[in-house]
Amino acid sequence: MKVLITDKINEKAADIVREAAEPVVLPTMDEDELCKVIGEYDALLVRSQTKVTKKVIEAGKNLKIIGRAGVGVDNIDLNAATENGIIVVNSPDGNTHAAAEHTVALMLSMARNIPEAVKSTKEGNWERSKFTGVEVFGKTLGVIGFGKIGQHVARAALALGMNLVVNDPYTTKDFVEKFGGKYVENLDDFWALPDFITVHTPKTPETTHMINEKTIAKMKDGVRLVNCARGGIIDENDLKAALESGKVASCAVDVFEDEKNIQDCVLRNFGKNVLLTPHLGASTSEAQINVALDVAEQVKDVLSGGNATSAVNIPSLKPQKLEPVKDYMSIAENIAQMAAQISKGNLKNIEIEVKGSLADLDVSPLEVAILEGVLSNNLVGVNYVNAPLIAKSRGIDVAVRKSHQSTDYIGSITVKLNCDKESAEVSGAMIAEHIKRIVKLNDYSTSIKPEKFMLLVPHVNKPGMIAQVATVLGTDNVNISRMQVVQKSFKKDALKTDEKSMMIINTDNEVNAETLDKISKIDGIYEAEFVKLNV
Repeated sequence: MKVLITDKINEKAADIVREAAEPVVLPTMDEDELCKVIGEYDALLVRSQTKVTKKVIEAGKNLKIIGRAGVGVDNIDLNAATENGIIVVNSPDGNTHAAAEHTVALMLSMARNIPEAVKSTKEGNWERSKFTGVEVFGKTLGVIGFGKIGQHVARAALALGMNLVVNDPYTTKDFVEKFGGKYVENLDDFWALPDFITVHTPKTPETTHMINEKTIAKMKDGVRLVNCARGGIIDENDLKAALESGKVASCAVDVFEDEKNIQDCVLRNFGKNVLLTPHLGASTSEAQINVALDVAEQVKDVLSGGNATSAVNIPSLKPQKLEPVKDYMSIAENIAQMAAQISKGNLKNIEIEVKGSLADLDVSPLEVAILEGVLSNNLVGVNYVNAPLIAKSRGIDVAVRKSHQSTDYIGSITVKLNCDKESAEVSGAMIAEHIKRIVKLNDYSTSIKPEKFMLLVPHVNKPGMIAQVATVLGTDNVNISRMQVVQKSFKKDALKTDEKSMMIINTDNEVNAETLDKISKIDGIYEAEFVKLNV
């Protein structure tokens, strides 16, 4: 396997990647240049300079993972990556301190006119009155986006004696109040409160031009703005107009809508009340090393068969969601694979039921594992990244039901595939810590370890059945590693009740169609089925 590293990522990243694949370090390339070479690589590591477009992603036929050494991923086409089953990871924590410190530095520099004062003094001037600033003590800082960077900035602001107001749809009032701030749920109610506003959100359709003519009009007169997050969150033309009118007293901007053509930025010609820096938020020696090491570790882990810790296009597999249910992921996938292989006809919908301890948890990661298990039975290239998207595109409805009904297990999962010919229902459970078992196959209760090769043989419960099946397998050189026989009762007619049993056999190798046909022709055997699981 090969990994392409570009955009001058710290050289230590290559050392980590080398544990799983061959790293190749090349300069930053444009779209056409990248498309010519990307097909031979299994992974791509970039910073912000490389634009990983849909065209690049589709040319990357072998790509499994794209790593962004930094927080933002707006230079990567996430939809295209997801559609092609490619994991996209970033480093959400590697530059937290650097970005937060730069935000505070800009805020203080802006408040005290430090850059212009330095320039003037170096020119031999002594203009103290010209650079009179304002104190931040006692002022209110408004933080939009209360993730790790926003929280770090907030701590510094509180230490400086500032008041704190926060808007973030992904946090809670209790959390912000315990932190020492005031939570404002509605942005319309937020704008008029702060003296200083700083944004720490990703650039999305919802946050693009979040700060514009209309929202600026709702702010205090003389408000001061800081943006160290993403260019485009502030409408630069509207900010220019607000600076000219005096509505905005000053601003400090580190990120821009068009950073390649900064000479065209409308904010460049302002004086001391506009402070501009060239996207320095993550530009510390420590941060550059941290983000490089973080994404390199994730690329190494994924290429080695492990999981990514910061996948941005698999939201349901974020560590905080995955951790409580991670022990159930493999059994969820296995029972889904089995259900897909023993059902018949076109899939109409999927029903999932969780019981026991799982009923109290967010089971969305298990839903992803089940979708992957079901869809991979008939489709190539399905994985945890694109399974939900494929299911949605094909109109597959998924219903999840939780039950607190007591069971014999710590937690159990049931997958039912409703099909137009023959439906299937399979249950899995943890019978003890780290011990997974398939506990139900349609109407048969069982307890058998999921293994790579499994043979299901429904039969009439009479002497000699096991011996005949074993003889066929032995003759065809298929070794039985484990077997269980389970029974169910059913009514053939109103007067008789026959016993129907099933042999569930783990084998050491695949059972081919010819052997299955021989077994199915034994008198008293119903249709035998061979199941192959990813274990």
